[in-house]
Amino acid sequence: MTADDSFGRLDDDDYPAYTMGRAAEMLGTTQGFLRAIGEARLITPLRSEGGHRRFSRYQLRIAARARELVDQGTPIEAACRIIVLEDQLEEAQRINAEYQRTTKPGGAATAVEDS
Repeated sequence: MTADDSFGRLDDDDYPAYTMGRAAEMLGTTQGFLRAIGEARLITPLRSEGGHRRFSRYQLRIAARARELVDQGTPIEAACRIIVLEDQLEEAQRINAEYQRTTKPGGAATAVEDS
């Protein structure tokens, strides 16, 4: 691995760079909370060769959202479901926006006509 490869990982949101302890510390939560959202299948951390959980920045953002909901009194299972539904809604909105960009105002899809 070259130094360029290592530095490239710093920008990779999906690279599992954080240990369980470090992730919990960064989020201000417990390792048990991270295990619980893993058991609820909200996130699935990568396992190191030794079996230790490793979290990505993307997973930490999801975990932070779950913690925010739980801190507001939402049960952990419901918080996980809310986050999944929020993600599905965001994806549907993205697909809809893409569809809207590829259609004409009258609703007909744009197409390149042969001359």
